[in-house]
Amino acid sequence: MDFYDVIRTRRSIREYQEKPVEEDKLRRVLEAARLAPSAANRQPWRFVVIKTEKIKKEFYRVYNKRWFWHAPVVICACGVRKEAWRRPDGKSYLDVDVAIAMDHLILAATAEGLGTCWIGAFNPSEVKKILDLSDELEPIALTPLGYPAFSPHPTPRKPLEEIVRRI
Repeated sequence: MDFYDVIRTRRSIREYQEKPVEEDKLRRVLEAARLAPSAANRQPWRFVVIKTEKIKKEFYRVYNKRWFWHAPVVICACGVRKEAWRRPDGKSYLDVDVAIAMDHLILAATAEGLGTCWIGAFNPSEVKKILDLSDELEPIALTPLGYPAFSPHPTPRKPLEEIVRRI
């Protein structure tokens, strides 16, 4: 799929087929995240791949939408705060770096014919408990991953003239 077609066709998927995700596709999607740029090339991210039904069902406490844990795979993108680059004014780039890697993952999934849905509305302390994450790992984003059950319609986007200022 052409890169711009990937960007145009990516949608938030909220219904998945029961079909498992092939390991080679999963590996390519994770490889895309690994190759993402980060501030000072620190790569302060870790990804937890969840396929175990018991663990996925525990996520109901964190995000209570059946479609979320019904996907064959759930991925938790985590940041390692001590590895993140900081600007001279102290601002950490952890969230930005993990978001870039997650975006690479999501676009790669689209190119592979897989669906995702970026989830940020969750309780990070509950995620840490469920996944038994070390103190150094901070859950930043979650996404289900699987084959979409249907093709959603395009979503409206603002025109360039509304979001770009040229000086």
